[in-house]
This record gives sequence, structure tokens and C-alpha cells, in this order.
Amino acid sequence: MRIKCDLFRRAAFALIFAGLCVRVSAQEVDLVKYVNTLQGTNSTWDLSYGNTYPTTGLPFGMHFWSAQTGKSGDGWKYQYTAKTIRGFQQVHQCSPWMNDYGVFSLMPGTGKLTVKEEERALAFAHANETAKPHYYSVKFDNGIRTEMSPTERGAQFRFSFPKGDAFLVLDGYVKNSHVKIIPGERKIIGWVDNGRFVPQNFRNYFVMIFDQPFQAYGTWENKEGKIQSGNTLDEGAGKGAYLQFRPGAVVQVRVASSYIGPEQAELTFKQELGSHKKFEQTKDAAFKRWNTLLNRVLVEGDNEKDKATFYSCLFRANLFSRQFFEYDKDNKPHYYSPYDGKIHEGYMYTDNGFWDTFRSQFPLSNILHPAQQGRYMQALLSAQQECGWLPSWSNPGETGGMVGNHSISLLADAWAKGIRTFDPARALGAYLHEVTNKGPWGGANGREGFKPYFDLGFVPYPDYHESTAKTLEYAYDDFCAYQLAKTTGNTFYQKVFERQMMNYQFVFDPSTGFMRGKKNDGSWLPGFDPIEWGGPFTEGNAWHYTWSVFHDVQGLINLMGGEKRFASKLDSLFTMHSTFKVGTYGQTIHEMREMVLAKMGQYAHGNQPVQHAPYLYNYAGQPWKAQKQVRAIMTRLYNATENGFPGDEDQGGMSSWYVLSALGIYSVCPGTDQYVIGSPLFRKATITLENGKKFVIDARNNHEDRVYIQSALLNGKVYTHNWITYQTIMDGGVLQFEMSDTPALDRGTDARDKPFSVSNPEH
Repeated sequence: MRIKCDLFRRAAFALIFAGLCVRVSAQEVDLVKYVNTLQGTNSTWDLSYGNTYPTTGLPFGMHFWSAQTGKSGDGWKYQYTAKTIRGFQQVHQCSPWMNDYGVFSLMPGTGKLTVKEEERALAFAHANETAKPHYYSVKFDNGIRTEMSPTERGAQFRFSFPKGDAFLVLDGYVKNSHVKIIPGERKIIGWVDNGRFVPQNFRNYFVMIFDQPFQAYGTWENKEGKIQSGNTLDEGAGKGAYLQFRPGAVVQVRVASSYIGPEQAELTFKQELGSHKKFEQTKDAAFKRWNTLLNRVLVEGDNEKDKATFYSCLFRANLFSRQFFEYDKDNKPHYYSPYDGKIHEGYMYTDNGFWDTFRSQFPLSNILHPAQQGRYMQALLSAQQECGWLPSWSNPGETGGMVGNHSISLLADAWAKGIRTFDPARALGAYLHEVTNKGPWGGANGREGFKPYFDLGFVPYPDYHESTAKTLEYAYDDFCAYQLAKTTGNTFYQKVFERQMMNYQFVFDPSTGFMRGKKNDGSWLPGFDPIEWGGPFTEGNAWHYTWSVFHDVQGLINLMGGEKRFASKLDSLFTMHSTFKVGTYGQTIHEMREMVLAKMGQYAHGNQPVQHAPYLYNYAGQPWKAQKQVRAIMTRLYNATENGFPGDEDQGGMSSWYVLSALGIYSVCPGTDQYVIGSPLFRKATITLENGKKFVIDARNNHEDRVYIQSALLNGKVYTHNWITYQTIMDGGVLQFEMSDTPALDRGTDARDKPFSVSNPEH
């Protein structure tokens, strides 16, 4: 239902949706109503339906907020099956496997003061919970209601207590904390320093101001639960505070925090919350931010469940990378560096694992947020200068997580798409340092196995764990460096990386038709089984990694013996059994279980390495199969519920795959200007671009049974390509599809219609 901006309809809608904000402009419809931030929260260590938490925050905000059901320090901070909540946290977690940092929490209570997290936990039911991007609310079984709404670097809470004593407990989480209660100002200030990947001087400084006087107060520590009544100052391991208010009070709390210092926290408080005296002001402003963003991708159709899935995914696609900068008194950006622990001018972003997101989240952001992406590329090079290495997975400092050197993918992709805010020669120099050295952290900090990779053309196994995956990822990254050098006329770096980008050929075994592990003497690793996980592969097997030649699919087709053999093998990926061998993992990991649950053969959409595979039919003269498989994945494996994802929703990586695919496009090879065409999910989608232009995907006669593209027009002219350029999108226009229940077997099969490949002479 479309809601116009008149007072009568706004009032009626507010009643219907239990007080959710719907102050919508005349040009916008309420799309926030479709978003469920509980999507993907029914997750555990051994089975992921997203591994998410009910994030309450603004797009790319510096801080988010979440209800906490899990024990402090546990990566699974909120699980849908939990029956109690033990706190409301400021959170920064981008993955449960990485855990969180800079955390503190508030928790209400009534009756007897209880401070330890297990004892203060309160029972709740999901029926009494509202989980939206701009607003989270829960009414506990004992009658206390908690509400929270975010700003970029803060939030406002409202705690409504029933009759009886009213307490709030501030928990300093793990590691050290400092608290100071200032009763005369109705205020608490302090800091926490928890985090794994942070400099030694890291602190998250916070300020909280309450609208009600304190009847009593004190400090406590969260190891033994010892309380010091009347104490106003404390510092040490797990220190916290408690406040008591009049019985039945309704308490509003405004919170802001800073990594720079206490003065910046106070300044940020004034900047973001100074004019928000009432909770509704923060809530309304947060609703407006989200609804404006969601309206930039307006989808139309009759399936409300699909809209809920789409906008829930679009929400998650716009959370990471997190802003890590703040504004000074002159409104200029500056930041505490999570790498060198110093204060710098400019922009910084963090909390992202590029192995997860270079494939989808960044290509989507290049369409929706090119200005931010321009700042991001500058921040990447600033991070390299402060850290000594290009980031691979920051949380907030460098962790070196996963494999590959995918910062270069981000930089090359931005440049290919006309986002040219950085010095390409500097980027290439930083990359050369990255790929000719090994850093001190993780598999993706520098390049593990770089010497044999350059000398032999591959990373050998068992000399190096995950060697074949690394070879394939390195070859793609080297292509990105080659592409950036070529387009900027840098012949030196072009020649350096021209040979390495074809190294994928050295780990392809023509006798089996698979990528395989190879020993340093050039012989194949014995005992090969393509369904065996681990060893030379990362979180996958040969069925997954054989397709990981993003930049030269035509070259892979040639290695496999031509289009028919390639397509036939791709068919088998989706239709064969889902049996697996645990291999070097030694046990069944959650990604294996998720592949079986998907019931799509060896296709494991729950993890990144093979998510592009259905689009590869476009390269083999059978684009209709891509259309069929992509639509099946969207409709079968995604929804807007607590079971919403077929695996980890890593920093927007999986949700961005869905958003792009639902629009009918996907970036198989970031570093080029192309998006490959799939099968649009909605009858119509209108993207409003930053430049004010609109790009429309008009899928006529679209239906759940009409997944095939019969014909296409681009701005009124016949269009047969299985790809579309970034610039075409940014110029605005209409891409019109005629959808059918019958595949168009002769459409888009010419060499010029195939997407980019290094080995395709048409390119």
C-alpha cells in the first residue's frame, strides 16, 4: 500500500502499525515496514541462517545497537530461540566468528537490584518485540518496556517501568572500564576498552544523559557482582554502574560515544542528540534516513513476501563497512586509527572482510553510494599507510582473516566504474608490497606462499594450507592490478601482473576437469575426491573452487573442452547429490550442513566461493539456465524470517547478492565495468541514483513461473547482451525485459553477447 504524506493517513497508519513512525514525504512510500531486523537470527555455532543480530542503527553508522541474549563475550549475542534478554548493547560486531569490540550495555530491572547478567536477564516473547532498522522495542513479561532508536554515533532509549522500584544497570562488558556518575547533571561518563584487534590505547568513550533524577546510585563489577552503593567513580576490570529512579518512571536516556576522547564524545552528543529532547525526535529522524534510502530502490509487484525479503536484505546491505570517523567542532572529519592508535584527519571505514564482500556488497555500493565509495578508496590507502598493509578484514584493526588480497579488487572496481578519487600508482605500489611479502597476521595479510606462486605459478600443498584457493584468489587479484595498471597507462605494473593473472591454469587438472591441490614438484596431490572439503581449499571443495576464475571464464571453458562440456559440468553442480567428506576439517562444519539443506547438489550458496556460478551459463551460450537457477536460489533460499539466509550473512555479502540478483544483475568480475544479467524478481524496479537520474528495470509479464527473458530493450533498442555496463546504469534509462515461461534458446548466444573474459577475443 502506498502512503501519501497527509496528516489523516499518517495518523491512521500510526494506529495500525502500533506507533511505528511513518512520516513519509509525498515522493516516498513506507518501505521500512517491510524490513525485519530479526532476519537470520535463528543461528548457532553449527548451523547458520544468517548469524545476524537485530541491528538497530543508521546506514553505515559508527555504532549499532542490539538486544543481547547471549553471554557477554559470546559471538552469538542474540539467538532467536532464547527466552531472556540480559542487556541492550552498543555493538560493532561484523561476524560472530570475530566477536565484538567497544561494547557496553544498559539493562532495566524492577523489584530487587540485580546486576550480574544471568540474574538480571528478563523473560520476553517475540510477540511483544518490534525489530525495525530505526526502532527496537520489547515489552518484558514483567511489564518493563525498552525502546531504542539510533543516530550515527549514538542512540536514545526509553525505559518504561511498571509500578515498583526502577533500576538501570550499566555493564562494562569484558576487559577494563571506567565509570563516573554525576547525579547533579543526571549523567554518566566513562569508557570501555574491550576488543581483540585494537591498539593498546584503544578506548570507547561514552556519555549518557538521563531525563529523570537519580534516587540512588552506585558502582559494581561484573566478575563477582560486588556492589558499592553511593559510589560515583570506579575503574578496572568489568566496572559498571547502577541507577535507581522513582517507582513507575519513564526514563529517557541519550547516549553518544567516541574513540577519539571524552571531549569528542560530548561534542558528538551535542551534534547528534542535542536537539533531540524527546525519544520520538530520534525515532522520526532515523525512520526518515532509512526510508529515504530504501525508496532509492523501489520495487513493484504483488508478492509482499518478496518485498519483505528484498527490503530486509537491502537494509543489511547498507550496514557495513562502518564509518570510523567523527566530526570536529568545525564539522571536519577526523578519526582515531584502529591501526596505529593515532588521530588523523579525513575519513576511515572498518569492520569488513573483503573476501566476503568484494563480490557483491561493494559492486552494489558503487551503484548506490559512489561518493562514499570514493571516500572509502582514499581510506583504504590511508589504512595501508597507518597499518603497513592493505586491509583484508578489519575488526576494527587488521585481522588478516581469510585468503586473497582483495583490497585491490575494491580499488580496481571503483576505478573501472569511474570512481577515481585516489592515486592509482600509489594503490599499485601498495599492492605490490602486499603480494611480495607476508604480514604478521592471518592468511590474507600480505601474501602467503608468494615466492612459489611467482616462481612456479601456483601455491603448493601441503606446504601451504588452502593453497589452491589462494592460487585462484591471487590470480584474480593480479588481474585487478593488471586492469588498473592497463587503464591508467602504467606499463610497468601491467607487465608485472599480466602473466600472474593466468596462473589459475596451473591448478586445473584436465584429466578430472577440476581445480586440484598440487605439490611443489608439480605433481597432483594423490587421493583426489572433488567432494572432499578443506586441504587445498577454503571452506569448500573442488566442486566450488573449480569455477573461481572470475576474470577469464572463457579461458576456463577452453580448459574444460568447450561450451557444451562446461555447461554440462555446471548442470551437474546443481543436480548431483549433496554428499560431502569433511576432509581436513575433521568434522562437519556449518557450511557443509547448509549445502545439504539447500538441496541444490554441490552448489553451496551459503558460502562465497561458488555464489557466482549460476551466472556462468551466460558465458557458455546458455543464458536461460542462469535465469532459471538464479530465480530458484532467490525464491528457495532467502526469506525475511529468522531463517532468512542459507548461511552467514557476512557484512552484507549475502544480502547484496540477493539485492543485485533481484534487480536482475550481478557483478561476476569486479574490476570491470560489467554486471551480468540474470532474472529480475520484480515486475518493475526503479533505482534513483546519487546523480538524480533513474534507472528502471521493467520486467513485463514477470511471474514466479515466468523466469526466462524472451527479449530485451535498452532505452527502446533491441538488447541481446548478457551484461550491462555500470555507466549505462548511471546514465539512467530503461532496461525492459519481456519475461516468459519458455526459454529463448537463441537469444544472447553470440560471442559479443557474452560477458567479459580475458580470453574472449570480443573483449
